[in-house]
Amino acid sequence: MTKNVRFQPNTTRRVEVVAFRGAQLLDVTGPLQIFASANEFAAESGRATPYAVSLVSRESTVVTSSGLKLFANPLPNTPEAPDTLVVAGGGGVDDAMANDRLVEWIRFRAGMARRTVSVCTGAFLLAEAGLLDGRSAVTHWARCVELAQRFPSIKVHSKPIFVRDGAVWTSAGVTAGMDLCLALVEEDLGREIALAIARDLVMFLKRPGDQAQYSLTLSLQKVQRFEQLHSWIQENLSANLTTPALARQCGMSERTFIRRYGDETGYTPARMVERLRIECAQRMLAETDEPLKIVALRSGFRSEAILRRSFARVVSMSPNDYRRVWAPDGTSLNVHPSGLNRTLGTRQ
Repeated sequence: MTKNVRFQPNTTRRVEVVAFRGAQLLDVTGPLQIFASANEFAAESGRATPYAVSLVSRESTVVTSSGLKLFANPLPNTPEAPDTLVVAGGGGVDDAMANDRLVEWIRFRAGMARRTVSVCTGAFLLAEAGLLDGRSAVTHWARCVELAQRFPSIKVHSKPIFVRDGAVWTSAGVTAGMDLCLALVEEDLGREIALAIARDLVMFLKRPGDQAQYSLTLSLQKVQRFEQLHSWIQENLSANLTTPALARQCGMSERTFIRRYGDETGYTPARMVERLRIECAQRMLAETDEPLKIVALRSGFRSEAILRRSFARVVSMSPNDYRRVWAPDGTSLNVHPSGLNRTLGTRQ
């Protein structure tokens, strides 16, 4: 694919979002909203409209998987190259893959575009078109194994929320497509507008591509037996969270608690507490400029040294390196002392 086109800062970039019958609604509307918000904030700051966005499909009316109908433009066959081609995913992706005309159009159009993007299972359409051959990619975690098996030439990653390989970007499930498109806007227009969009849509600006698709905190929601315990732990990360203390909180003997907890979660209680404290520290490092000593104390570590050792073991990097990667410009947002809630400003 030729990607030598250079776009000037004030150029309006053509963005084509491809949908099909059975597309996931948020796979379509999430990216559309990111680019629409970029246009709004650019206008407020007196800048030229950065994006001309259109929803395109082989069908004039796209019935999404939610049943909501979207009106779409025909698939363009003009010689004017799109800047960005975004391919949605959803339950109808397998039928879409069987549509040779759609797959051929995606292959052709991607060859014209400066960059090509898939959201969620839209990666299967890119793969069918041969656009992911020899590349790294990601899709929804539930279908990563299938993508790797069906297309063995692709290096499939199951954990990141998005992956960039040259001019091709792929994202994980559903809302990860918004994270990816926000990264595109930041690349195009700079951090100021991307941050304004993130605040307005109550999103994280920096949820980097290599962040896990789902956190330990989210995965614990399915463990109903210990739901109240996990909520209590997250509200009391600086408390005494030894195994005997957790057993007392659950009203169990220590031996029974260790056995049942391991059966339900696959973790020892001590390991789980460490992981939850690390996740809290990660958020604070990425979203605030609090000193490392404060990060350690608020996330439940008794000292910087203990935080550093746990961080190296779990994350395989130092807290300072983590902060440099995730908050490279030093811009911070306020975080609740628990480190679990982000306070985002809104547009005035």
